[in-house]
Amino acid sequence: MNKPYIVCHMMATLDGRIDCPVMAEIGSDGYYEALKALNVDTTFEGRVTAQADYAEKEPFVPKDATLIGKEEWYRSHDSEEWHVVTDTRGTLRWPEDDNEHRLCLLSQQASNEYIQYLRENGISYIVCGEKQIDILRALDILTEHFGTQRVGVVGGGRLNGTFLKMGLIDEVSMVYAPAIDGRAGQTAAFDGIEKADIHPYMLRLREVRRMDDDSVWMQYEVKK
Repeated sequence: MNKPYIVCHMMATLDGRIDCPVMAEIGSDGYYEALKALNVDTTFEGRVTAQADYAEKEPFVPKDATLIGKEEWYRSHDSEEWHVVTDTRGTLRWPEDDNEHRLCLLSQQASNEYIQYLRENGISYIVCGEKQIDILRALDILTEHFGTQRVGVVGGGRLNGTFLKMGLIDEVSMVYAPAIDGRAGQTAAFDGIEKADIHPYMLRLREVRRMDDDSVWMQYEVKK
């Protein structure tokens, strides 16, 4: 496998919550300053985050549900950056003014009709994994065919947790906003991991910086 360097970069309240509307209300620029400094060429986000922030509210519903049932990829143009969204079954519709470097990561459970929709709209995609997205294979394809070298995993919590559980994350970059959420049951920066034991994932602190907006940027190496 051609594995790129992978950083999980998130912004959270001091109690570790990452709810998007709360982040928007805080309005901190520290997250984006830190992301730019990380110099990643490819970002990963989950379907729920994309649905809230970028995609159309109404899902894509195929008239013909025939599945693609095979691995393939499509690069609509050459680019030095890609913004990947995981969408297992191919349900997200995209506005005309969406990021031109969008790349949809799908499983073979996506429909042929959705693949045609992406091609007609000039949206790049990778299909890999029979039932679920094969993250390892996707990273291999991104490295070999899309030029990916540095990945920023930027949420949500379950996607971050998946990368962490698989041992793929090299660095954790957390910007803590000067705010507290406090609501019960909100998603954390890493979430959804089911482990047979209670041992934490251990980190090694590399750097701490205070940002101009009173947020704190902390960078950790993941002990492996």
